[in-house]
Amino acid sequence: MAYIRAFGSYLPSRRVRNEELATLVGAAPEWILSATGIEERRYASAEDTVAGLGLQAAQACLNKAGVAAEELGMILCASGSSERFCPGPASQIAAELGLSATPVLDIPVASCGSLIGLAVAAQLAAHAGRVLVLGAEIMSRCIDLSPEGKDTAILFGDGAGACLVDANTGFARIADFQLHTDGTAAEILKIEQGRNHQNRIHMDGRSVILQACRKIPRVINELFERNGLTAGDPGTYLLHQANQNLIMRVAAALQAPEERFFINLRRCGNTSSASLLIAADEWHRSQNGTPSAPIVFSAFGAGLNWGALLAVPSP
Repeated sequence: MAYIRAFGSYLPSRRVRNEELATLVGAAPEWILSATGIEERRYASAEDTVAGLGLQAAQACLNKAGVAAEELGMILCASGSSERFCPGPASQIAAELGLSATPVLDIPVASCGSLIGLAVAAQLAAHAGRVLVLGAEIMSRCIDLSPEGKDTAILFGDGAGACLVDANTGFARIADFQLHTDGTAAEILKIEQGRNHQNRIHMDGRSVILQACRKIPRVINELFERNGLTAGDPGTYLLHQANQNLIMRVAAALQAPEERFFINLRRCGNTSSASLLIAADEWHRSQNGTPSAPIVFSAFGAGLNWGALLAVPSP
């Protein structure tokens, strides 16, 4: 058994509204909003690090759960924008939490990484006891803030999210998950190291949307079929916050009520692998009491990697 016990999140203080971004990328603020559903996103400061953002989310999550860092059996950290490839941010976060022997694992997958982390944690919890899953990104350093980089620059922001997966207790049990990878299409969405060791995201937006619109509903339906559910059964759908238009297209493909899809990207932008857990934390804080219906998590990202995870309310 594995349970979701708590969430946490952290957003940098600097708000970048469409009006500010428009002057840099040569696009009207109204067009940015209609194309993405985003009004503003957060940017990290020059002193911030991916690990630093992850640490803030980790501490928030542990505080909510009432769990000390020393009680963790493992830490998983997903990031596609880490300043350093190896070691990645997971070991630094563990060190800042005062841990010197707890095992950690970095998941260098943009956008879908935290979903992969939840699935891995569900399998490891029986051995580790408590697994802290993190998604931390500074995507503002991976974009081109010019008219040439407009299509990606309008999307991305910075932040971190966290989830504590516990083998024994939590408000929802992880019932099932399904992950997929298609490396033959990896070139349409990737992050590469360019000059001066600067990471740069390359995205064929139209191809990504077409792939995601097909693959996300399909993998969610795989879970429904295995677990005897229909699209109307979940009370909440928590998706990677990539683009509001994409999320609504997924809802339409599933024939699921749009109001059950939690969306916070209007204020946060697309924070890559952090977005799923930031959204989950905001959603959970908005709840009055324990959720009474199944919860669906889903993401699509670089790799290409995609998947879905089903959680059901604990008795």
